Amino acid sequence: MQLAATGFRNLEPLALSVPAEGVALLGPNGHGKTNVLEAAYYPVLFRSFRSAADAEMVGFGGPGFKVECRYADQGVTHNVAVRYTASPKRKRITVDEADIERLADAVGLWLAVAFIPTDTSLASGPAAGRRLYLDRLLSLADREYLRALTRYRAALAQRNAALKQHSSTLAAFEPALIEHGAAVVRRRLEWLQETAGLFAEEFRAMGETARVEVRYLGRDSLAEPGAWPEALAEARSRDEARGTTTVGPHRDDLVLELDGRPLRTYGSTGQHRSATVALKLLEWDTLARWRNTEPALLLDDVFAELDTRRQDCLAERLRRQPRAQVLLSAPRRNELPDGLDLPMWHVETGTVRADG
Repeated sequence: MQLAATGFRNLEPLALSVPAEGVALLGPNGHGKTNVLEAAYYPVLFRSFRSAADAEMVGFGGPGFKVECRYADQGVTHNVAVRYTASPKRKRITVDEADIERLADAVGLWLAVAFIPTDTSLASGPAAGRRLYLDRLLSLADREYLRALTRYRAALAQRNAALKQHSSTLAAFEPALIEHGAAVVRRRLEWLQETAGLFAEEFRAMGETARVEVRYLGRDSLAEPGAWPEALAEARSRDEARGTTTVGPHRDDLVLELDGRPLRTYGSTGQHRSATVALKLLEWDTLARWRNTEPALLLDDVFAELDTRRQDCLAERLRRQPRAQVLLSAPRRNELPDGLDLPMWHVETGTVRADG
């Protein structure tokens, strides 16, 4: 992977050729390590993995930024580039030098899986973050899921607007809600059935000994369109009172359990981080298998807050991921486990230089 960026946060102009195995980015906090990883992830979804607005990623006083990623997919080299101007606000995306009009046509052409420290909320936080994880993963893995999710959300927004206005047009939006909502639930359940055991394996690979399970919290029956009319009818008075739809996959959750108890409330900080890393590796595996490609792994300060045993287990797990190009960050070399054989690059005041 080759990464180029100009005007992006505090980074000096970048033109990096990342080794096939990846690289470890070292340097003081606040000097730009995370910004390099953020630039590498930006061409996946064309937005920040830190939920920052595009304007916040423009270098101080600059007119905009450009990020460009050149990568090989099944032996063919491609180029994805995005140019953002702050005034007027405009984003231009090109793939192999051709302009892309619809964002959905470019999302996920370049694939990477990112971990940042705040991602531990996947294990410790509310359901919304896990739904977002699930929807992002499946949208990148399966274009049909992305289409169903987009159409479901549009029908949901229309139905909710009708509920708030006490409109008689409420029922007009339900056929689309049912069709696409059922497709969303069905694909989520299929994915979970396929990968639940793998999540437990990844959790154990982090050195964890407790029994962990992942399950879907929602109405499994809604995977079939025929179950929706009765469910919507039962919830009609509640929906009208609240002005919002209370039935459907937008309300569901991915529940993580530790020895039969909620991981969210009973897990330790280390277990939360182990579970989050396991979810990220599960995401990598899903994308690799469903898309027949090899996503990059972008890991920001992933070894922090892990004890030595968990650090060593994660390092060993990454060594057993030979196809993944791993880009990770740490403040200092001695904060990385022994045996993690990656080239070292240093980041200081926005400048990246290779070791030696």
